[in-house]
Amino acid sequence: MLRSQTIREMSDSDDDVPRLSSHALAALQEFYSEQKQQSDPGGDDKYNIGIIEENWQLSQFWYSQETALRLAEEAIAAAGECGRIACVSAPSVYQKLRELHREDFSIYIFEYDKRFAIYGEEFIFYDYNNPLDLPEKIAAHSFDIVIADPPYLSEECLRKTSETIKYLTQGKILLCTGVTGKRYPAVAVTEKLPKPAV
Repeated sequence: MLRSQTIREMSDSDDDVPRLSSHALAALQEFYSEQKQQSDPGGDDKYNIGIIEENWQLSQFWYSQETALRLAEEAIAAAGECGRIACVSAPSVYQKLRELHREDFSIYIFEYDKRFAIYGEEFIFYDYNNPLDLPEKIAAHSFDIVIADPPYLSEECLRKTSETIKYLTQGKILLCTGVTGKRYPAVAVTEKLPKPAV
């Protein structure tokens, strides 16, 4: 009886309840706030680059504001008035295009990471391993320009992504890629799609 009484007395005591320090509690609240904002960013904030954090496991590395702006401007110029733009594995360019409030363009984001589904109908789930597994609403050769940044620097990834590009584009592409170990954007806007290397 003495043992159960001791346990009850210990559990009734506030001294034994673990408590976080004020600094730890503030850090935890900040973490929860950031998590909530990432899962449900509101209004135009959802188009800010970095609102969805990079996931290195998915080989995600966002462009700087300057690079995203330059690529968005190139895409707008290439697409022409009321153009259709496809952003394949290039979410920061998509975000920059929408941040610029370019409602006169039709813009889609083709992305593996389903966190980008916050963009509603403009989000198209895309897995480069299945390059032509696209919804019926995405017709062949229906985009004025395709901006693509393959997630991996392997030849296989580039080859499969190029299948998607060929399917989507009417001819203009803006391909950004790098060399193994570093991401240096290489920008090329073409009038005709070059034949992929075999």
